[in-house]
Amino acid sequence: MVEFSRRDVMRLFGAGAAAAMGPGFASRAWAQDRSKELNILCWEGYNSAQVLDPFREAQGATVKAESLTNDPTMINRLRAGETNVWDLINVNNPWARKIMHPEGLIKALDRATFEPFFETMMPGFKPPYKWAMSDDGNDLLGMAQRYGPYSFVVNTDKISRATAEDQGWDLWNDAANDGKYGILESDDWNVFCIFMVAGIDPFKVHTPEEMAKFEETAKRIFKGAKMIGDIATMNQALISGEIDFHLTGGTYSVSPARADGFPNLRAITPLKSAIEGKGGISWIEITSTVNNPNLSPLATEFLKFVQAPEVAHTVAFAEGTFNPVSQMGNPDCFALFTPEELDAIQWDSLEEEMARSAEYDIVPDYDAALDLMTAAKRDRG
Repeated sequence: MVEFSRRDVMRLFGAGAAAAMGPGFASRAWAQDRSKELNILCWEGYNSAQVLDPFREAQGATVKAESLTNDPTMINRLRAGETNVWDLINVNNPWARKIMHPEGLIKALDRATFEPFFETMMPGFKPPYKWAMSDDGNDLLGMAQRYGPYSFVVNTDKISRATAEDQGWDLWNDAANDGKYGILESDDWNVFCIFMVAGIDPFKVHTPEEMAKFEETAKRIFKGAKMIGDIATMNQALISGEIDFHLTGGTYSVSPARADGFPNLRAITPLKSAIEGKGGISWIEITSTVNNPNLSPLATEFLKFVQAPEVAHTVAFAEGTFNPVSQMGNPDCFALFTPEELDAIQWDSLEEEMARSAEYDIVPDYDAALDLMTAAKRDRG
């Protein structure tokens, strides 16, 4: 059941009255109403009051942000008709280029306005940056900001960094480790990682035999897990010694614990994997304007707002998780990070770990793999 406030009722009444006075008046009234509203569908961090309140105050605007932890779910929301609801969508790198733009779910940005921002980003983001561009290279589809490696996390007092990097995904193939690890709840990333443990490249079309191996591996991993939980649960279990390591994790998940004084907890990027020349997986967020027929003009203003050095630093250390941002290529932004903050986001190894990580991509048989993984999780009991 949907409940309407008095404000909602008055807004609907006003829209109806405007429509009665003619289509031109209605469109002008709606556009005026939207000029002070912004709705953002995003990963956590962009929904933080630390990020949004200064923008709300500067614009005198109502800004609403909903955070989810799964890209396919967010995109399916747009497919289901919520392009009329959202102005900005913040998801991982392949979705704008490969799915949302081809399906008409997002709008291109003005290159003359936004491409210069990429010039001051970290070297890997210099324009034209692949994941921000359409497949034909003509359209700028979004802005890059947070990024990082994301494979798994260990307590280095229990498993050294060198050992974890060398053994890599085989840590989950060693029966002696059963009961010593946790699983972070993150469906798409867990699908990636189970493929990696099975010795299979997740980002290609899979044979029936590979899917059978994925299923067997998923059952074994879930059966051997000590616990399943969110980021806070995993970090606390690592600190308390309940687990020695956990599947699916990285700077994004472990940085709050490191910032709280536990540098022995560390995100690991393996030295090798089933992906040729790579050991782990990384992510880069792209924020795009939704193909909303009544897109708020504040959408592009917000994209400009978060490029400023002080705001980019706030985004990097917004409540919840801490992450590198592409704007750290700007000396004015980098200077705002304290040594403690750089340590929290593992700046010492970021460049090398990104270099040996395959970039987040779309699993062609994701739905089938997700069904198998969900069944394995359910069978765990």
